[in-house]
Amino acid sequence: MIGILTGFAVISVAILTGYIVGRIGLLGSQGRYVLSRLSFFVLNPFLLFTVLADADLTTLFSALLPVSAIAAVVIFLCYGVLARLLWRRELGVTVIGALGAGYVNGNNIGIPIATYVLGDGSYSAPVILVQLLVFTPVVLALLDASSATDASFGKIMRRTLRNPMIIGAALGVLVALLDIDLPPIAMDPLKLLAGAAVPVLLISFGMSLNGQRVLTKPGTRRDVLLATSMKLLLMPVVAWVLGRFVFQLDDHALLAVVVLAALPSAQNVFNYAQRYETGEVVARDIVFLTTLGCPPILFASALLLA
Repeated sequence: MIGILTGFAVISVAILTGYIVGRIGLLGSQGRYVLSRLSFFVLNPFLLFTVLADADLTTLFSALLPVSAIAAVVIFLCYGVLARLLWRRELGVTVIGALGAGYVNGNNIGIPIATYVLGDGSYSAPVILVQLLVFTPVVLALLDASSATDASFGKIMRRTLRNPMIIGAALGVLVALLDIDLPPIAMDPLKLLAGAAVPVLLISFGMSLNGQRVLTKPGTRRDVLLATSMKLLLMPVVAWVLGRFVFQLDDHALLAVVVLAALPSAQNVFNYAQRYETGEVVARDIVFLTTLGCPPILFASALLLA
């Protein structure tokens, strides 16, 4: 279980650092805004490129992929129907809430937990890849549509294809598909910049917690609680049902899909909310609560299914 503690210790230190930076006003009033744009437009594209360029894309079609993908889609749709049709939330806020309910932190928490709990960090690769290659383009297109005054299909697609994160991911997949082995003189500088993406994003998230309390903004509490409950409780159950009764996975694979489904919401959800200036409080609270509530779920899953 040391892997679970290690993964959460890493992000906790970075978030605490960001909170202190925001508390003392070290970066000024625009610091969080600058870090958010730096992460979205510069660092995250480098991170996506390096992760995908080094990935074995055959893992995308492992037995874990359909279970993880279908479980996420089920959660997205359940949340979206409730928020959009029942509560009449705006498109952007609905997308951010749905993303918080089903988009897992498969990278900076998922990899160490997969390494120490499941015995192999590559178990998180199918989740990371399907989120980057399938979910992220769709989400960014929807957010572009929600923020654009002219929401014609052609302009939305052009904006989406020009998105630096999509470009970084696409180039990384191209390198992997063509089996191009980039020399260290080309890859090492990119990895240096990519290595800054997660810390900067976590520091920005920590800064957003300064002066704020969770579940205090009027009109957002039930959105946050619904997404948090779906992420921590419903998504692992859906993954277990699919893995056990539909795909009939073996015991270890079943443990893997449940553990991956129980991961907290990714900090990228907050990053997207900041970038498109929609649902930022909802994203912040969901990420915070799922990160805080995730360890007991992970421990219980490992104990029951190991």
